[in-house]
Amino acid sequence: MRVKKLNDEVLTAQGAVFLLDRPDIEALKEQSLLNRRRRIRICAHSGEEDRLHEMFIVHKKGAYIRPHMHLNKIESVHVIEGLVDVVLFDEEGTVTEIIRMGDLSSGRKFYYRMAAPSYHTLFINSELLVFHEITNGPFRRPDTVFAPWAPDEGDTAGQVEFMGRLALAVDKSGQ
Repeated sequence: MRVKKLNDEVLTAQGAVFLLDRPDIEALKEQSLLNRRRRIRICAHSGEEDRLHEMFIVHKKGAYIRPHMHLNKIESVHVIEGLVDVVLFDEEGTVTEIIRMGDLSSGRKFYYRMAAPSYHTLFINSELLVFHEITNGPFRRPDTVFAPWAPDEGDTAGQVEFMGRLALAVDKSGQ
């Protein structure tokens, strides 16, 4: 696997053909444990301007993914390994839906496609979550809108409190 390291959380594929196998995923899982935010991704696309963006992403349990929505984007996710609840919210931050997902052998949904903007986050139930995400490019920061009612990445105390409330909502919904 030929990759370029953009930062501790993002690698990008090099070359016209990109191949990935189990040892590559295992290496990504190990690298995710070394990051402050407990996550890593490898972009199979060559750059931000590509029309199709494909990423293989690893998140450790407890990783905080600030609720957000994507404008002008379609997002699809295929779970490769692990268990996760995709939590959807309305504009005020009320949970509107919880999509229970896992790999194919889990008996849960293993794929979703979101074609309309909706605030969402991930609540990871397994020690690690490995998934394949596809979206349309190019990447533009203004196309990602973070929920104003959710703590930002720097607010550790707010994240703990938010994730505690989210855990209660997930449990209450029947996990």
